[in-house]
Amino acid sequence: MVDSTGVIHLRFFHFSAAQRNALSEGVRIRCYGEVRRGRLGLEIYHPEYRVLKAGREEPVPETYTAVYPTTEGLQQGRMRGLINQALRLLDQTGGLKDCLPAEIIRKFQLFGLTESIKLIHCPPLDAPLEWMNADTNPGAKRLAFEELLAHRLSMRRFKTLCAHRRAPALTEGAELIKRFEETLPFELTASQREVSAEIEADLIASTPMLRLLQGDVGSGKTLVAALSALRCLASGFQVALIAPTEILAEQHCTSFRAWFEPFGIRVGWLSGKTRAAERKQVLQDLMSGKCQLLIGTHALFQDQVNYKSLGLIIIDEQHRFGVHQRLSLRDKGGKDELSPHQLVMTATPIPRTLAMSAYADLECSVISELPPGRTPVNTALISNSRRAQVTDRILQACNSGQQAYWVCTLIEESEQLQAQAAEATAESLRGKLQTLKVGLIHGRMKASEKQEIMVGFKQGDIHLLVATTVIEVGVDVPNASLMVIENPERLGLAQLHQLRGRVGRGSTQSHCIMLYQNPLSENSRKRLTVMRESTDGFFIAERDLELRGPGQVLGTQQTGIMTFRIADIGRDSSMLDDVRLASEGLSARYPESVDPLIRRWIGDRLELVNV
Repeated sequence: MVDSTGVIHLRFFHFSAAQRNALSEGVRIRCYGEVRRGRLGLEIYHPEYRVLKAGREEPVPETYTAVYPTTEGLQQGRMRGLINQALRLLDQTGGLKDCLPAEIIRKFQLFGLTESIKLIHCPPLDAPLEWMNADTNPGAKRLAFEELLAHRLSMRRFKTLCAHRRAPALTEGAELIKRFEETLPFELTASQREVSAEIEADLIASTPMLRLLQGDVGSGKTLVAALSALRCLASGFQVALIAPTEILAEQHCTSFRAWFEPFGIRVGWLSGKTRAAERKQVLQDLMSGKCQLLIGTHALFQDQVNYKSLGLIIIDEQHRFGVHQRLSLRDKGGKDELSPHQLVMTATPIPRTLAMSAYADLECSVISELPPGRTPVNTALISNSRRAQVTDRILQACNSGQQAYWVCTLIEESEQLQAQAAEATAESLRGKLQTLKVGLIHGRMKASEKQEIMVGFKQGDIHLLVATTVIEVGVDVPNASLMVIENPERLGLAQLHQLRGRVGRGSTQSHCIMLYQNPLSENSRKRLTVMRESTDGFFIAERDLELRGPGQVLGTQQTGIMTFRIADIGRDSSMLDDVRLASEGLSARYPESVDPLIRRWIGDRLELVNV
C-alpha cells in the first residue's frame, strides 16, 4: 500500500479470492492495524480495511473508531456494528436516565451518563491522547465512580438493615473468662484487652455485631476471638469458627480443644473431607446443642449445616471468603429468628483506604502491639548463586536443635506443578542434607498426610520442612527459627510477611533468608528491600499498596471480596474518598437516588445486600 508518506506492506494469513479481487492494483482503501517492522520494512499483519469508492472523497470520521476485545465467533466488525446500533438508539430515545443528581455531578467534576458512554466508545478527534486509555478516559472514570458509589451505598444499607435485626445479647461469661485467663502462661497485652472490650460492648447489645479484627502476624488475634467465644458459650449460644484451609482449621481445633475442653466445652470439627458417619454425628450434635463450638473450613457455609442456637460466627482470614459467603450465614441463628454476631479476622493488615471500601459494612478493631518477648525476625536477601551456603546454614541451625522451613514458590497456578516443584526441591535437599530428616507438604496431599507431617514437624521428628505456600497462614511451631523462601520476587509483600510470620514464635532469634533469582526488576528489588528493613505489618501493607496497587493487594480473584463491571479498586483507589463523601451526600439529601443506583449496578445481587 502506498500513500504520500511512503510504502507499507499488508500481510494476510487467509487471503480469499474475494479479497484478491477487491484489493486489485489502483484501488483506494482506508486501513487500520498494528504496524511492525518486518523483512520488507513496515508491515501490518491482518489489517482491517475498507475499500473507498473511486472518484469520491470520503470524509474522515468525526470520532475515533473503537477497537474491542473479541472472541471466537464474534468479529470486530460485528461487535462495532452492535455497539453503534446501541449508541444510535441512545440518541433516538434521549439518552439514559442519570441516577446522580446535578449537584453531585458538578461537585465531583463528572460527565453526564450518556456523554460518558459516548466518550468511551467514540471520543472526538480533538480529545487528548490520554482519553484513549480506559484507565484515564473521563467517561470510564464516571462509570467507575458510579459503580463504586453504588457498591458503598449497598454495603452501608446492609449495615443499617443489620442494625434493625435482632441478635442475642451475650451478657454472661465474665467469670468463665476470668477462670480461662488464669490458665494462660502469659498476660494479655493492653491492646488485646482494649480490643476485647470493644467486642464485648458489641456482643452485649441486641443488634448483630459486624466487626473486623486486624492485627499483625503473631499479635494474638486468635486469643481475642477465644474470649469472645467464651462470652457467647456462657450465654447459652453456639459458636462457629471458619478458616480458609484445613491446616489452619485443624490448628484452631487443636488450640481450642486444649483451651476449652477442661471447662467442659464440646468442640466439633467439620470439613469437606469429613467422613459421612462422622459428619452425620456432628450435624446431629449441632442441632441438639451438644456441639457448642464448631470449627471447620468452607463446609460450614453449606445449607445442611444447621445450628440449635448460633450466637457468634468467627471468620479467620476474611479475604479468602467473599462477602456473599458471609451473608449466607446470616439466617443460621436457628433460635427466635435471631441473627448471629460476626467477628472477621484478617491475617495481615489491610491498608486503611482499601478497608474503607472493601469492608464498608464492618466496624474495625486493631491489635496494635505484639506480645512481649517476641524478637523481630532478621531478614537477609541472598542470590540463588549462593544456594550452597544457605543449605550449610540450615545444617548448622538443625544440628543446634532448631528446625527450619524451605518454601517453594511457583508462578503457575497449577497445584500439581507446585507439588512437583516442592517434591524436586525436597529430593535435592535430602541428597545434600543426609543427616537431617526432611519432610514435605503441599496442596495435593491428603488431609491425613498433611496432618501427619505437621504433627511430626511440631514434635521435632522432622528437622526441615519443604513446603509450598500452603503453610502461609496460621501454622505455629515455636522451635522453627529459620525460613528460606525461594524466588520471593514472585510474591506480594503481604504474602511474604505472612510466610515470614511462621518463624519468630519462640524465644530463639529467628532468621528469614529470601533466596532471589537474578536479575531482579526494580519493583521486585524495592519490595524485597521493604521486607529486609521492616517487620511492621501495617507499614508493609501500605508499601505493598504503593508498589503493587490495590488491585493486586486485594485482587478479586483470590479475595472474593467483590467483582466490578467497570471499576477496579486498584486503578480507582484515588476516588475512594470522593465516593465516601458522595455516598454521605446522597443518603442525606437525595435518598430517592439510592435505590436506582444500587439496582443499576448490583442488580440480581441486591437481595444479598437487602438481608
